[in-house]
Amino acid sequence: MTELVRIAPGALTIGRPLPWNVYDSDGNVLLRQGYVIQTNSQLEQLFERGRFKPRKIERPQEEIFEDNRERNPFADYPDLLHTLEVTLKAITDSDPSAPKRLLGLARMIERTCTESPDASLALVHLYSIGPTIHEQILFYAILCQFVARQFGLEEKRIGVLTAAALTANLALVPIADKLNASSKILSNEQRGVIRQHPERSINALQAAGITNKLLLTTIAQHHEQADGSGYPKGLSGTEIRPEAEILALAERYVAMITKRAYRQRMNIADARKLIANLADGKFRPAIPKALLQVLGEFPPGILVRLDNNEVGVVSGRPVRARGPFVKAIFGPRGNRYTGTFERDTSILEFNIRALEEPEVMPSMDFSLMWGFRS
Repeated sequence: MTELVRIAPGALTIGRPLPWNVYDSDGNVLLRQGYVIQTNSQLEQLFERGRFKPRKIERPQEEIFEDNRERNPFADYPDLLHTLEVTLKAITDSDPSAPKRLLGLARMIERTCTESPDASLALVHLYSIGPTIHEQILFYAILCQFVARQFGLEEKRIGVLTAAALTANLALVPIADKLNASSKILSNEQRGVIRQHPERSINALQAAGITNKLLLTTIAQHHEQADGSGYPKGLSGTEIRPEAEILALAERYVAMITKRAYRQRMNIADARKLIANLADGKFRPAIPKALLQVLGEFPPGILVRLDNNEVGVVSGRPVRARGPFVKAIFGPRGNRYTGTFERDTSILEFNIRALEEPEVMPSMDFSLMWGFRS
């Protein structure tokens, strides 16, 4: 069941893909998820003409987590973010439902990543321009799923790591978006809050009845560094759990590719170089290596230019000496295709020539592009 609600000012951003479909008052789709608003005029018209977005009526938690539909990460994106927000509030409020909510959300993310890996990774890159703190947290959990499997963690530990990724920054949620939007240097008080966030998050989890030792240890250690330069205890080497290092690396990668008010985002090539350098003392070498293997040279969700001069979005990683795969959206002369054409970039004429870094992302229908039913 769906209720339509008016879009609030500030909910949409110029140059950033829509996180959900936009409807008119009769329930007709006006703009699909992935459409990019280009100008202030377009933004004002959207608000003035009373456009709406869908809001799901609250369903019992069991019904949400036992949903056996095909997992479409793009269609699920609003639900995942809403469920994350509700789960974190339940923990903050010491709600008795908090442990069950956290476990259910971790399982939902695990299933989404397992069933639709390329689309799940694409989410991280398509929405990395200026994500909210809840989006960042979701990206950490997604990346932890993939890196942990590549590293070789057992399934039970991956589930705990995912729950840690969803809650490690709980104490930062009230201030993170404001800090990311500020170009000012952090005050000593703000730095103190940031350094204390693992302990504060752990306290909130324990008060909510979440006491899994591995989960709490992962959160406590996720700012330690293998060379002993981290905090809060200055641990080093194997004193630090691999789960904590995987979470730390996921957070660092998202920070690299995210645009903030005080700095530009890093392109994928530069981010990969920096990750490779982190294997030299800051992390167990196998963990940065695992992330690089997960991403590949051209991870899903980034834009590239092909040797035939087409521009497209990477839709899938290599499979058996084929790919990576690209959905071409612009022709060689810069014309926008009415549809998309899949290109296997292992074929000579479709080799990837360069990364594309437009100032504003082109609009795309994400579900259609990745082959999901609308």
